[in-house]
Amino acid sequence: MNTEETNVEMKDAEHKDEAGPAQVDADATEADVSEADLDQEEQEKQPMTGGDQTADTPSASGQEAPTTAEKNGLVKLKIPDEEEEVKFTGLNKEELMRVAGTPGWVRTRWALLVVFWLGWLGMLVGAVLIILQAPRCKDLPNTNWWNDGPLYQIGNIQAFTDTHNLKGLEQKVNSLAQLKVKGLVVGPIHVAPPDEAVNLSFEEISPEAGNLDQFKGFIQAAHKKGIFVVLDLTPNYLGSSGPWFSNISVMIVAERLKSALVFWLNEGVDGIQLSRVEHVATVVPSLWNDIRAIVQNRTDKHPNSRVLIGVTDRSSAEDVSTVLSSTGVDLLISRVLHSRDTDVTELARSIQHLYSSQSQMNLVWNLGGRLEGHMASLVGPALVKLHQLLLLTLPGTPIFSYGDEIGLMDEDTKFPKMLWDSNEELNGTLQEEQAERLTCRRFFSTVSELRGKERSLLFGDFILLFNSSSSLAYLRVWDQNERYLAAFNWAAEESAVLQLSHTVLPPKAVVVLSTNSSTMAADSSVDLTNLQLGPGEAALLKFPYTG
Repeated sequence: MNTEETNVEMKDAEHKDEAGPAQVDADATEADVSEADLDQEEQEKQPMTGGDQTADTPSASGQEAPTTAEKNGLVKLKIPDEEEEVKFTGLNKEELMRVAGTPGWVRTRWALLVVFWLGWLGMLVGAVLIILQAPRCKDLPNTNWWNDGPLYQIGNIQAFTDTHNLKGLEQKVNSLAQLKVKGLVVGPIHVAPPDEAVNLSFEEISPEAGNLDQFKGFIQAAHKKGIFVVLDLTPNYLGSSGPWFSNISVMIVAERLKSALVFWLNEGVDGIQLSRVEHVATVVPSLWNDIRAIVQNRTDKHPNSRVLIGVTDRSSAEDVSTVLSSTGVDLLISRVLHSRDTDVTELARSIQHLYSSQSQMNLVWNLGGRLEGHMASLVGPALVKLHQLLLLTLPGTPIFSYGDEIGLMDEDTKFPKMLWDSNEELNGTLQEEQAERLTCRRFFSTVSELRGKERSLLFGDFILLFNSSSSLAYLRVWDQNERYLAAFNWAAEESAVLQLSHTVLPPKAVVVLSTNSSTMAADSSVDLTNLQLGPGEAALLKFPYTG
């Protein structure tokens, strides 16, 4: 530093000292202002986060009081991180009332109302048109329990059961239920010495058959399984002078029968079977009308229907139709299907005549019985399943004798011992026989169950499609339900080709089952214009309703 500069600084210092305290205060003030300006610039660069500032200024009382102040004119504001969502709460009542009365809203309301009613009327008209154009369902016919499934005749208790009495029959109810039968026709089991009308006792059970308590137990077991019980009360069932003994005794026997009917119906039986009903109806018509009324009329005590089954030895369709009409029985067992030598063309004619002249609810189809024997003995073992299918698919009630479901053969008696399968070891031949019985029984049960479920088989119309000297085919149709076609070939050594044609037939149908599954497998499709059946083969086919 040179001399001149040193002198200047010394002069300045002296000048400041001379200025005194006033000058010092002025300098301090100027420094404070500059410092405040700097603070303001710095604060303006910071975000505004409004808040309260507490001044340390003493109050008038000399105490410090917190006050909210703005430092140097600055306001601190809190800015939210995200803008708050604005929620629409709708119009309040007053606003709605103001809008509702405006002309525009009134026009809109009327327009919406008109659109609603037009739409509603359009749907109503459319629904009515659909109902009118849709095919109407046929009313179901009036049926009774005996129309819902096959009946199963047990003409001899001793031959049917292992214990040879009614207690053993009760033990077989579960097995019978598996056959899907709807009713059991039992007996006769009452005391009736052959050709002795004097010792006839309708209300007493023969000791060989069991006793009344066993019979009651059997009825209760059957009813629990949904099976009805019919009692055969044919008077002279063991004699040779006729079912009603003689013409002289008919009136006496018929009169005694009336009180017996009341007794057995009160014990819970669901129907009565009588042989040669046309004879009684002709000889003692007034007593016959009483017998019919006791069985068929419903009462408060017996509100359910009870069946009156008649048995006749007539074989022509015309005679059977006449007896059915004149006696007024619910079902009539006849010999229409019994002749082995009957041409199939004649068989088809008989079936068609009965179907045309009588309600199918009164028709019965049977082969065999107490006097004729079993089905297998009448038609041959090879055709048992064919005739099972025939009886179970014709329009009416099928009736089988015990053992028909397994192909039981008569030997030297009309009442052969029933064969029940056991778990005992069998030799090769017996094993084959047992396997054949089981196959036959399964076939019967399958068709029986199907008949009880399908309306076309229960009460559908019968349409004859084809018949020749050895072949037959017919259709069962009910309203809009699935259709069933049954086809049969009786020829033992020759195949048959059935060329079927009808307005309701499609080109093909599906196999439900066949008596020979190796030639016609279940669920396979077959050509109806060229339907082929093997020797002794029968098949049940189906196709859907198409409108």
